[in-house]
This record gives sequence, structure tokens and C-alpha cells, in this order.
Amino acid sequence: MDIFKVFSIEAAHRLPNVPDGHKCARLHGHSFRIEIHLSGPLDPHTGWVMDFAEVKAAFRPIFQRLDHHYLNDIQGLDNPTSERIAEWIWDHLKPALPLLSQVVVHETCTAGSRYRGPAAG
Repeated sequence: MDIFKVFSIEAAHRLPNVPDGHKCARLHGHSFRIEIHLSGPLDPHTGWVMDFAEVKAAFRPIFQRLDHHYLNDIQGLDNPTSERIAEWIWDHLKPALPLLSQVVVHETCTAGSRYRGPAAG
């Protein structure tokens, strides 16, 4: 069974490694939408894979580090592309959520990235 919970953060960043003149080299912000996906067996007693409140509690420290912050100042996010943000969230969340199966980061309404862990890429 697969479940997911969606979070939203507001954050600013710039991409330092883009070609000269690229608009993303300038400081700008996004309303990032982050999906946390988990996969596991359905508990026959509770009827769920995991309590969504537990997912929210596990994500809270990450939310506090990212929301309304300049992402480039966060260790490990000096080049905060949506791909790097998804991987960073995975690395910080997987220890608390062993059933984590993917992290999806929507940078805009039409663009984003999906990360399924180091083995899946």
C-alpha cells in the first residue's frame, strides 16, 4: 500500500551553477509543494500503513529548517535545485520514516522532481 502527505513551504534561493544570464541565478522564491510518499503493509487492525500525524511529526524539523529561509544558507543545499532539495529531504527524513519510498518536490505548478532514494535514483 502506498500513502502520501503533502506539505508546502515558502523559501528563497538562487542557483549558482546555471549559465551566465540565466534567470534562476538571481535571488527568487517559490511556494514549494512537497509530497512525502511511504510504502508498506496495511495494518489489519488500524487499517492504515502509518498514522498521518506521525508523518507530519517526522517532517516538522525539516519544515522548520526550510520554510521562510534562504535555502542556499542551509548545509547541503548550496545549489538548491528541486532535485537536490528532494534528495536532501530524503536524507534527513529516511531515518525517521523507514517506510519512505519517494519525495516529490514541486517548484512551480508545472515543474519539479521526484527522488526514490539512492538505489532507485
